[in-house]
Amino acid sequence: MAYQEILYHVADRIATVTLNRPDKLNAWTAVMEQEVRAAMLSAEADSEVRVIVLTGAGRGFCAGADMSLLSGIAQQGLGSHGNDHALRNSGNGAERTHIRGDFQKKYSYFPSLQKPVIAAINGPAVGLGFILSLYCDLRFAADTAKFGTAFARRGLIAEYGLAWLLPRLIGPANALDMLFSARLVEPSEALRMGLVNRVYLQDRFMDEVYSYAGELASNVSPRSLRVIKAQVYNAMFQSLGEAFEASEDEMLLSLQSDDFKEGVAHFLEKRTPVFTGK
Repeated sequence: MAYQEILYHVADRIATVTLNRPDKLNAWTAVMEQEVRAAMLSAEADSEVRVIVLTGAGRGFCAGADMSLLSGIAQQGLGSHGNDHALRNSGNGAERTHIRGDFQKKYSYFPSLQKPVIAAINGPAVGLGFILSLYCDLRFAADTAKFGTAFARRGLIAEYGLAWLLPRLIGPANALDMLFSARLVEPSEALRMGLVNRVYLQDRFMDEVYSYAGELASNVSPRSLRVIKAQVYNAMFQSLGEAFEASEDEMLLSLQSDDFKEGVAHFLEKRTPVFTGK
């Protein structure tokens, strides 16, 4: 597929999806939304890909929705040029029958992808760009990154499930602080509150991201990654007892898998694993 507003590259079992409007700090558009989804599904379907990295070109990750869309709505009203559809369409293409409905909404489909998605936040992640990073499984930030919700300063609200997601990541008090004030948060504070997993110096940033992604791609069972990811996200809707019982079922299946056999064999033989994901 030829992309207009993103770049897509696969190397060393890692697929990199790069938002590619650097002159606009990768401000989000309808085209970008469609292309990111297509690239994510392509990476999920590719047996050569084990980890997905999402990042931005230039000095920004994503500065939020393109202001031309918001400006048009402010001046002409909701419904001008199909803007209401762009904002309210919560679907995500063809329904995936084996996936929880919560993870089939616009942007919330990232948790349903069967491979780890790492947000490599190389610069400002604001508004919709901030939300996009939260739906990734892990967030690594450059020391030049900044985070902000922006919505309250535009007369808007916590959109696209942010009111559900953000408190689960950083707690209600921190979430309300970020949502009320819409202030910009520096990487050091983001790390303290658990918003990001790691912070790296800008000049080594992508090297560090790919080093971590490479460890997952080379030394961890793809089957384990797939099942564990589903367990964690499904557990958000389960009781402890339900999660416990589900884990017992999954453990029995794991003990019969090829990856389990290889996991034991490579450890005993002191060699690099050759996992197949089966």
